[in-house]
Amino acid sequence: MAAQYVLGMDLGTTSIKVVLLDSQSKTVTDSCALPSCSDVCNQEVEHAKEQDPAQVICALDQCMAALPKEKLNKVTCIGVSGQMHGVVFWKSRTGCKWSSSDAGHTFIPQDVSRLITWQDGRCSSDFLSSLPKPESHLSVATGFGCASIFWYTKHRPAFLSEFGVAGTIQDYVVSMLCGSEDCVMTGQNAASWGYFNTTNDQWNMEILKRAGFPVHLLPVPVESGSIAGRTCSEWHGIPADTPVGAALGDFQCSVYSCMRDKADAVLNLSTSAQLTFAMPADFTPPTAPDPVSPIAYFPYFHNTYLAVAASLNGGNVMATFVGMLTSWMKEFGVELSESKVYSTLVQCALIQPSTDLCVTPTLLGERHNPTSLGLVSNISPTSLSLGHMTRGICRGILANLANMMPPQTLLAAGVKRIMGSGSALSRNEVLKQEVERMSPLPVVYGEEVDSAVGVAMVFNDRL
Repeated sequence: MAAQYVLGMDLGTTSIKVVLLDSQSKTVTDSCALPSCSDVCNQEVEHAKEQDPAQVICALDQCMAALPKEKLNKVTCIGVSGQMHGVVFWKSRTGCKWSSSDAGHTFIPQDVSRLITWQDGRCSSDFLSSLPKPESHLSVATGFGCASIFWYTKHRPAFLSEFGVAGTIQDYVVSMLCGSEDCVMTGQNAASWGYFNTTNDQWNMEILKRAGFPVHLLPVPVESGSIAGRTCSEWHGIPADTPVGAALGDFQCSVYSCMRDKADAVLNLSTSAQLTFAMPADFTPPTAPDPVSPIAYFPYFHNTYLAVAASLNGGNVMATFVGMLTSWMKEFGVELSESKVYSTLVQCALIQPSTDLCVTPTLLGERHNPTSLGLVSNISPTSLSLGHMTRGICRGILANLANMMPPQTLLAAGVKRIMGSGSALSRNEVLKQEVERMSPLPVVYGEEVDSAVGVAMVFNDRL
């Protein structure tokens, strides 16, 4: 039988990745990952975190161009995952324009807003407390799609009137590939927006209508793992009429790529950090959110749930430290690349196996404690080296996660091992050491543990 492939792509916060999964052997044959370089500044809105969809698609096109055309011709399904919670708006029918070149057909975003990401902080605690209570087990936080739309309803209503469709960035890509006039959204992404009841897979329509929410912008809910449509055109060599899966959450797909057993917990350390394990099949989430609980229950597949400690503070804390040092050195007239600074910090910490420094790394707060900030304590003259500081930050990231989901919780749930994954973990040996120091359970690191692989596996398993 001729080889066939499933294309998996992940539109992450900082990078784009595409993989080709051989349908028969279920192995990745080709992949490409590139930084998206899509962050844009919005000085008009305090604490805004936005990205340019055109730059995201440009990075996606570059990744696709790196894959072998002869294999793309044999792709039988496309799976898309991406950063959850965020929202992008576009005009129905004119969300993109298709162009043709020697590389094949591609689409270029047009009539599209900026992506308001999950890191967006425009919704203050006071603003969030003014919103209606959701009929859902999940709380609403700043950076969540529905909270961002509420903010625009109050502060920029004219902006919303320009657009007719909304979704996550991965929903946008699926809609454009399929030539859809509207947007479909899986429960995984809908739950990440807030005001979505995962028990009946419906938006809180009445609550939202009474609050003056523009409900016409809400995507149509569909089952996670379902097909959204078919490609409306050839795309990078992939034939027209190829099935495209409804977009999935990057977190769920990263778990799917490596959770081999119900007794596995998965630790994902990328831009942010998550520790999760599968709940029993008969688990039903509570009917109302517990806003101060650090553990949330994310919808997975087949009406099951993952217990998740989702920290806003992960690899981004190290990235902030690197950026701070780079900026300081620049003021002294010294230019060093961030990659050089990062690798030097890791090397310094590797020869500093312990530290008395106590670093609380919650620079971005936490969803269950949004006002918390970072803290460095127990400072002495002998603990001010780069090695001490880097070791303290890495230990603090893991200690924060362990406070949210203590090891006793994992043991009580019958977890037997932890599967470690994520870009921050793969590039930082110090973080690995601290994971193993924190965990009473064995830690296993997967070679291909990521969302792009996971989403390809999901749809390959459904072919």
